[in-house]
Amino acid sequence: MQKILLPKVLDFQSYDSVFSEVAVDSSENVIFDGMDLNWIDPNGMVNLLAAGSVVRDGSGHLPSLILPKGEEVTSYMARMGFFQAANGIFSAESFVSREDKRASSDVLLEVTQIANNSDIHKVVDKVQKRAGAILTNTLDYAPNAVVQFSVVLSEVCQNIIEHAESSGWVAAQTYNWSHRLGRLVVVISVTDLGIGFKGSLSGEHSSKFGKEWDDTKALEAVFVHGLTRFPDMGRGQGIQQIRKQVRKWNGMVSVRSGTSRIIDVPHWFESDSLQEGLSNFPGTQINIVVPKRIQHEL
Repeated sequence: MQKILLPKVLDFQSYDSVFSEVAVDSSENVIFDGMDLNWIDPNGMVNLLAAGSVVRDGSGHLPSLILPKGEEVTSYMARMGFFQAANGIFSAESFVSREDKRASSDVLLEVTQIANNSDIHKVVDKVQKRAGAILTNTLDYAPNAVVQFSVVLSEVCQNIIEHAESSGWVAAQTYNWSHRLGRLVVVISVTDLGIGFKGSLSGEHSSKFGKEWDDTKALEAVFVHGLTRFPDMGRGQGIQQIRKQVRKWNGMVSVRSGTSRIIDVPHWFESDSLQEGLSNFPGTQINIVVPKRIQHEL
């Protein structure tokens, strides 16, 4: 029996510690112990599903999940649709008694599986009305930001279809990021367990880099240079377009694939723009943070 302790805060920076303990090939029964978890964001939820899926597929057994002691955390996970998404990934007895509270008015986008283009259309249609109220009334953006936000959401989901060759999950929520920024933000998180950027781009670009071709070079190729797996120009440049738009909003974009993470770091966030040598993440994770609009920053 292997027990994986979840950190007290599970977000885009701390889920690496979870994946460092996830064995791809193991016959052990695994328990994810979230008893001391007191905060989880959309990144934490979709990547907890990803970690559970890796364990399930590697061991042939559904892992167990010990829920947080705090009712506030489990209620939030229920409102975000985590437990419904977790069916078939974690053993049912882990959360069989949890009430499904999807469609709660305070949720921007519940945890949603993306497997094909029709899923993306449903996600965008669902989010547009809710995003309009949040972006204009809460985050003080102009009404046309709703269209731009929908395009960004569509592009990050499309990345799963275009590059992963696998299904994935998306979730989005707004909350007060008081401990890091001191203002409201909206967070979009997308993750998949596909072939990652290195695997996606290898056929078209690996020969140009030779022995230097690795996860970092693949991320830089997409994030910095706008290279794609498509030989024809103009296709598959969604990541660069996302980066440009989020930068206009003074936001942050991070992309994690394989053993590396690359971040477009805004002035309000302290981090290296490139992180290497991380525990292997078998796929791609994209995290977007858009802060409340402040006049003097425009």
